[in-house]
Order: sequence, then structure tokens, then C-alpha cells
Amino acid sequence: MSRTQQAVITKEVFQFLEDLTNNNSREWFAEHKIVFKKQEAVAKEFFALLKNRLEQHDDIEKLKMFRIYRDVRFSKDKTPYKTHFAASYSRAGLHLRGGYYVQLTPGNSFLAVGFWNPNKEDLLRIRKEFEQDSSEIRAIINQPTLKEVWGPLQGEALKTAPMGFDREHENIDLIKRKQFIFLRKIEDKEVFSDNFMNLIDDSFQKIRPFFNYMSEVLTTNLNGESLIDQNH
Repeated sequence: MSRTQQAVITKEVFQFLEDLTNNNSREWFAEHKIVFKKQEAVAKEFFALLKNRLEQHDDIEKLKMFRIYRDVRFSKDKTPYKTHFAASYSRAGLHLRGGYYVQLTPGNSFLAVGFWNPNKEDLLRIRKEFEQDSSEIRAIINQPTLKEVWGPLQGEALKTAPMGFDREHENIDLIKRKQFIFLRKIEDKEVFSDNFMNLIDDSFQKIRPFFNYMSEVLTTNLNGESLIDQNH
């Protein structure tokens, strides 16, 4: 991809976010709305181009760029604006599970992938799989190529065993999990580099064995029979 002003995240994008962090008020934002719109457009174009890249090797159903306006109704933090640009990418179809996320913040950018909040049916199915056998998932998450990019599996977990599971089970470390996510922190200099798009795309490709495994689990029963074929 040739370098264009829209194909990279510029330092001006982060400068606006830094200024917003230091002036997080409706008055300041109103005065700088033109600047916001300009930098938002750069981020939006970048996220759209990234979707095109992902679609070369994955089936992406939806790109969602998150609004900068915060919902402060139930938050102690009443600052009206987020100080980052972020987007998520949902994989398409019944057979493909998992999602991609990119957040751009001065000094704290990161990529995230996985399963943030599985519904209770999916969560039970995943736990039942781990109760039965964890050898395949452990082999995948410990692959050097995956671990080098993404590090360890992360996410919230229960303090004890979920209802109906043995707290002494050998795979209780996996069974207790409520989320199944990976995070990769990104330095500012990487964000501004010509290679940033490639870095994200390569990182997302490296997680595919995990997505493939989880998609297989969530579309079959414990006997390995397809649930999709039965229901459709």
C-alpha cells in the first residue's frame, strides 16, 4: 500500500487526543470541533483501509468506529469525551467467531482480540469443552508464534469454580474464565510508522488458530457434531 495521509495515523491525531486529555470539556471541544472532525476522518479512513486488509484473509461482517462521546450517566468520571479513537471488527457468519479491536491513545495504544463477554450458552459450551479436554487449547495458546505476538491469555475469571464444575478439576484455571482475550500493547512510534497497518494485520493473522479452535467449539456439541447444520 502506498503511503498516503489517510493510510497512516499521523502525529496530529495524537496531538489532538493529548490536547483533549488536558481540556476535556464541552466548551473546549466546541471550539476545536473542526480539528476533531479532521483527525477523526484520518482515523476513520485508517480503520476502513484496515478492514479492506483483513478481508483479504478473513470474512469481516462489520466495522464499528466508536463515538468519542462518553455516556456519563452511571459513571463517577463525568468527563464528556473519550481520549482515544477505537474500532472493532466483527467476523461474519455463523461459523466464524471472535472479534478484533484497535484502540489508539497517546502512550497507551493496544490491539485486542478474542471473546469479551460470551453469552451464557457460549460460556457454558466453552467450559464444558475445557472440562472434557484442554490439550488442544493449551497447545494453541502456547504456540511460540502466537505467544511472541500476544503473550498470555487474559480476561476476567471467577474466584472459584462456576456452578456445576469441580473446583479441584485439573483445568479449573481455564474453566473459571469469563473472558478469553489477548492484548498487544503498541508504542507511539509503531503507530506513526509506515508499517503500522502491516503490524496490525500480521498480529490479527497470528491469532487465527485460536479463533479457528473457538469457532469449532462454539458451532459443535461435545460429540463434535455441527449445531449449525442441525438448526438451519
